[in-house]
Amino acid sequence: MAEHDDEALNSSSAVEKHGATEPVGTAVLPHEPFENPGEPPHRARRTDVDPKKQRLAERQVATFFYVSIVASVLSIAAYIAFPIDSKDFGSVRSANLFLGLAITLALLALGIGAVYWSKTLVSDREITEMRHTTRGTDATRAKAVEAFQLADKESGFSRRKLIRNSLIGALVAFPLPGIVLVRDLAPKEDPNELLRHTFWKSGLRLTKDPTGLPIKASDVTIGSVFHVIPEGMLDSEDMLEEKAKAAVLLMRLDPKDLNPAKGHENWGYDGIVAYSKICTHVGCPVALYEQQTHHLLCPCHQSTFDVSNNCEVIFGPAARPLPQLPISVDDDGYLVAQSDFHEPVGPSFWERARS
Repeated sequence: MAEHDDEALNSSSAVEKHGATEPVGTAVLPHEPFENPGEPPHRARRTDVDPKKQRLAERQVATFFYVSIVASVLSIAAYIAFPIDSKDFGSVRSANLFLGLAITLALLALGIGAVYWSKTLVSDREITEMRHTTRGTDATRAKAVEAFQLADKESGFSRRKLIRNSLIGALVAFPLPGIVLVRDLAPKEDPNELLRHTFWKSGLRLTKDPTGLPIKASDVTIGSVFHVIPEGMLDSEDMLEEKAKAAVLLMRLDPKDLNPAKGHENWGYDGIVAYSKICTHVGCPVALYEQQTHHLLCPCHQSTFDVSNNCEVIFGPAARPLPQLPISVDDDGYLVAQSDFHEPVGPSFWERARS
């Protein structure tokens, strides 16, 4: 190793080649740093030197903003003119096409107008700003206000009323399609009533999901579980929406294992009980039944309900028990509902406390 070190010391180094007198290993700093090249010379635009070109550019920018306004209005018109029919897939295609084109044009025209404004009318001189601390002094903050005022002066926002007013109009018109679309998502009926009531009513038979075949009490053995929907729901126009509220789990326990709540003693039949399948946490389907412990488990967030004790919550984030569907048997031995649920199913909603 010593021989190699000697060779390294004796060999000519980059420092020696340049005639430096510093010892080996010492950094060499240049005596003359690079000069600041400065900013490139400013090239005047046509709008900077020709008032006619400037007025033309102003009208062109305003035209883009007006086009955005018209397109925003057209998007609302397209939403009304091309309603979606759930039975006609072509109507979905037409609605998406014309609505999407109108909203795209509104946003595109707004963007092009803003970019063209900055390219033709806003001052384009390059400046260099020093980096400052996050919280400036009062003097610095006053300078910031001055900078905003200068930007307003250079862009002509306050002075160019045509551009300013057309831009404000475009910005006001552009959200209108979204407001109309989002507002129209709400049902025509009172949402409180829609969430509070389901497809179930007195006398409706309990049928298997998804076949719709009615269920006899004799078909339900101890330890079994059935996924249940109301009779006639498969023919409903809003089948999926109704199923999201009316889905039920049907189980049969030994009657001596049941501890019905006060007033619920007659809500089952010979150990057969029915509870909402919609978890009271965030609405996931409670589809896992453990027949030895009589527990229902929600697979989403592990909320666990005790069927033998009115589906009370014994674990997990759910805040209340699963609502029970009162059931009985008709003259033919089929299981039927006594009524709708006596409380809203699924997660709590904003007006549940008014019940």
